[in-house]
This record gives sequence, C-alpha cells and structure tokens, in this order.
Amino acid sequence: MTLAAIDCVATIRGSGPALFLVHGIGSRRQAWDQVIDELEDSFTCISYDLRGHGDSPLPEGEFGLDELVEDLEALRAREGIARAHIAGHSLGGMIGPAYARAYPERVLSLGLLSTAAFRTPDDAAKVRGVVRAMEENGIENTLKTLVERWFTDEFIAAHPEKIEARIRQVVETDPGVFMNVFRIYAETEMGPWLHEINQPCLVLTGENDGGCNPRLNREIHAALPNSELVILDRLKHSIMIEDSPQVAHQLKNFLLVNGGSVQSG
Repeated sequence: MTLAAIDCVATIRGSGPALFLVHGIGSRRQAWDQVIDELEDSFTCISYDLRGHGDSPLPEGEFGLDELVEDLEALRAREGIARAHIAGHSLGGMIGPAYARAYPERVLSLGLLSTAAFRTPDDAAKVRGVVRAMEENGIENTLKTLVERWFTDEFIAAHPEKIEARIRQVVETDPGVFMNVFRIYAETEMGPWLHEINQPCLVLTGENDGGCNPRLNREIHAALPNSELVILDRLKHSIMIEDSPQVAHQLKNFLLVNGGSVQSG
C-alpha cells in the first residue's frame, strides 16, 4: 500500500468556519445535502466523495485507514483551510478521529456519527460475519441484510424510493472498493487511542443501531476527554437518510457551541 493521496471530488456550500463532512461505506457526498441545508448559514460545508466512491477517482490496489486520512489532508490543503470541524458517519466517524490523531493542530471539533469502537469479541465476529457473507455470496445478495441493519422497518415500508436509491449507490460502487472500505470499518479499533483526542466531540448514534449501538457509543464517550453523547430514539444506522432534520439539529447545536473561527492558509 502507498500513502499517496487521491484528489477527491468535493462540494462546498455556505460560509463561516470550515466543516468537512465524511460519508460512510458505499455512500456519496450527497448523503449530507439535507444536513448542509441547515448548516450552510453558519458553516462552510465541504462534503466529498471518498476514493473510489461517486465522482472521486478509483484507487490503484488496496488501501487502509491511513490512506483515507491522507485524502482528507490533501483536500484540506487544496482548499487552503488551516483548521476545520470534521463530522463523519460510520466509516467517516473513524476517518475523522484518525485524522485528528494524525493532524491535531488542524481540527477544531469532531462529530462521530453512527460509528463503533470497543467491540467485544462477539461484536467483532458479527461484523466480520457480514464481510464473509459478502465475500461468499456477493454484495448484492447480502444487501437485504444490510438494509435491515441500516433502516427501521417503518421507514423501509414508507420510503421504498429512498431504499432503492441507497441500494443503487452500493451497487454502483466498485465492488473491490466497497469490500476494501467495509474491511477497514470491520477491522478498525479506535479504543486504544481515543483518549488522545482532546478536541470537543459529539458522539451520536441511533437507539437501535445494531453494529454501532449505544453500548459501544457510551464507551466511546467515556474514553474521549471532551465529549457529549446523544442517542436518537428508534433509529438504526442510516440516521442521515431516515431523520436528517434531527441529525442537523444535534450537529448544529454542537458546532455553534464549539464554533471556533474560520481560518485559511
């Protein structure tokens, strides 16, 4: 593997302190659009497609969490932003803290949305089981299981078009890239180093998120020196699709308290 960064495609909206928004596995920068609608009056919102996702270039060969961190650093440098807030969902909630660990002077605050750390052996076995099922049966044949992990039954029944759009994103992601990022998500364990992250952190998850459940997020909150924990009623994993107004509300309140100042350089 190489630490060479990829020039990721980004969308910038709003004005004020910079906020990088990092999506999760098989998603796109547009996942943040409705959240940005509520934030752009106070923050310069920079959403981007991870390498191999959406409009960003495909990588050559396998990559790890360190490469995803370097992609974010390259984007920050390209935009001339000295310090920024970072909020990430799922895998993005691992990229943000890993970036803050590598470049602490660049980070004003962090949002850890629907992410995981302190997995027990049973937790780890379950997420690796999902990876194994996709390897053995194919990604498309495992999507029903993923959809049921991501959305509540009520939302699946009421919004088939949104479910189909999310499935289409996964199917249109290069399968090698999708499996690569899913393995990163499954194998990353932030527990040993989260105590090193001193910036203000918002820890946010759904009450019924099976893989990034409140139990794990309470441990994340306890490990971080400066954090607040919010558990959203009813929701599973795809909190931004199922209830973007609530996510935007929580994130905006947190950011306004920890607003920092806009800087370039």
